[in-house]
Amino acid sequence: MIFPSKLIEEAVNEVSKLPGIGKKTALRLVLHLLKEDKDSTLKLSEAITNARQNIVYCKTCHTISDTEICGICASHRREKSQVCIVEDIRDVIAIENTNQFYGVYHVLGGIISPMERIGPSDLKIDSLIQRVAKGEVKELIFALSPTMEGDTTAFYITKKIKDFNVRITTIARGIPLGGELEYADEVTLGRSIVTRTVYES
Repeated sequence: MIFPSKLIEEAVNEVSKLPGIGKKTALRLVLHLLKEDKDSTLKLSEAITNARQNIVYCKTCHTISDTEICGICASHRREKSQVCIVEDIRDVIAIENTNQFYGVYHVLGGIISPMERIGPSDLKIDSLIQRVAKGEVKELIFALSPTMEGDTTAFYITKKIKDFNVRITTIARGIPLGGELEYADEVTLGRSIVTRTVYES
């Protein structure tokens, strides 16, 4: 790709490093920003710089936060004895948007994946065990991806906390609302049958 300006080329190269953005999309975004007035473009760059420099990770649950303890962990309205274990921060946001969970979280920062050379020591598992060891946690809810890696991670954590008196649950897995059975894969359909619930009229 030939650029009329070295500055444009540098900007496109940096933007194209973002996930899911190729050179053409990056060029379109850079040209769009150049068309905008300087104030709005500067606000964008300032917001990104500010986020990168000032966002921290919660000392308790490891989600992104503006303070050492995030708003969820600090809230008196949250049920501290109920901890939802998730892979990353996007999962926290997704669950929070349902307005159906009133406990707290623990962000692992990934899942065990030998193929990607991610082992237990690369994740926030030790701090989770420390939370459980304090005796305040009564239930751990696994909200991990229904994959081999997700199940391996859940199994590993379960073995680590087997000596503690903690209830272990997992989010339901099965056919989504509006889904048709013929399009469901065998594993999902099988799980739906095995984990069936009482029908409520």
